[in-house]
Amino acid sequence: MTRYPHPLVEVHRGPLAESVHAGHAVICDDSGAVHQAWGDAGAVVLPRSSAKMIQALPLVASGAADAFGLNRRQLALACASHQGAPIHVDAVNAWLAGLGLDDDALRCGAQVSRDKDLKLQMIRDGQRPCQVHNNCSGKHAGFLTLNRHLGAGAEYIEPDHPVQRACLEAFETVTDETSPGFGIDGCSAPNFAGTLTGMARAMAWFATAQSRSDAMSKGAARLVEAMIAHPEMVAGEGRACTRLMRAAREPVALKTGAEGFFVAILPQRGLGVALKITDGATRAAECTIAAILVQLGVLDAADPEVKAFLNPEIRNWRGILTGEIRPAPGLLAL
Repeated sequence: MTRYPHPLVEVHRGPLAESVHAGHAVICDDSGAVHQAWGDAGAVVLPRSSAKMIQALPLVASGAADAFGLNRRQLALACASHQGAPIHVDAVNAWLAGLGLDDDALRCGAQVSRDKDLKLQMIRDGQRPCQVHNNCSGKHAGFLTLNRHLGAGAEYIEPDHPVQRACLEAFETVTDETSPGFGIDGCSAPNFAGTLTGMARAMAWFATAQSRSDAMSKGAARLVEAMIAHPEMVAGEGRACTRLMRAAREPVALKTGAEGFFVAILPQRGLGVALKITDGATRAAECTIAAILVQLGVLDAADPEVKAFLNPEIRNWRGILTGEIRPAPGLLAL
């Protein structure tokens, strides 16, 4: 029986919960056992950018990453929804140059940099944004690397292209499900659908990858290590993924996705977390993942870096504190 979304986050103003965000969340191990769930664990979802480490799996498991000498920073960037800051743009440009390619080879589309300083400097200089500024350009550089390794055609984002067929195979393997279909993501690549439990199981599969010796598991372990080693490449300064990974008491890989998605990979516990906020609110997804990780002991609720997402203050235009965002009652009780 389908369950309704569970209240996960409240937005308080004064004494009242002015708004409530509901959604679904699952903590799972790699056997598929659900340790805790809120809402409908079987809800069919589009994981959006939270699936990027799955999309990067064929890059490593195929041998393409080694064939082209990719380092850990590049592997982290392949899993990233980056800020479009100089550190990211320069890295993608260098990666493309190493392949003998340029911005025109990408199929993610041009996007204004999310890095405020770079964005303003480009406006002052009369420069237009390029595809390398797109938050998905690292993933697409990974696609291009795999594509070169496979010797396939230029339109690597087409659903029937060998690159995307490899991504679908990886997705169905790690979720242990047959995907019912896909939507086209903001970066034009297919985004495969699955259940929320399937995504949590996939994250637990990544969390336990270091204990297995098959090529796909070895690739997954390398991607997790890269994300943990380079949180600045996964998102960027000020972003939840980067800040919470740095604040964690133990190694953890975190990845946000559009429309209120978030996942966590916990290697020391062999657990995966996946959540979806039904109204797509990023603020609620960030609060929920922080709350779950606090209750698991991965994050310290008193850490200012954690509080910035667990209990962010709401201030008006005069700087007066008017309320806060907080986990809904029951979310913190595991």
